[in-house]
Amino acid sequence: MAACSESRAEVREPIVFYDGECGLCNRFVQFVLDQDAEGRVFLAPLQGETFRERCPEFGRPDLSTVLLLDGGRLYDRSGAAFRVLRRLRWPWPLLGRLGLVIPRPVRDWGYDRVAARRYRWFGPAEACRLPTASERARLLP
Repeated sequence: MAACSESRAEVREPIVFYDGECGLCNRFVQFVLDQDAEGRVFLAPLQGETFRERCPEFGRPDLSTVLLLDGGRLYDRSGAAFRVLRRLRWPWPLLGRLGLVIPRPVRDWGYDRVAARRYRWFGPAEACRLPTASERARLLP
């Protein structure tokens, strides 16, 4: 976990940063959009300007992980994924809370196994759905 700076733009958090070219990450983004009924979670690609603006001290991001910027803190890997689940509609918050009970080295070991094979298993993101107007507001550049 680390801190990121606030941008000169309006502060919007939490922000999920994801690999914009990964098929699994694209599915995760679609899942968050579908399951975040209140529209509280924002999404931005790791390759985009929002990440560069909000987290300039990180330089080139590690594209093998999802990141969550929440309350000025940056969470990675399984910690980010389970914290995102806690913000979605039932039953996902329960899974997010239970997942965070598992020791981080064990969680991250499993996360890393999937991340290393994600392109082989899910391929690149080939197409994205057309977002609704409310979803578009949550997709940051």
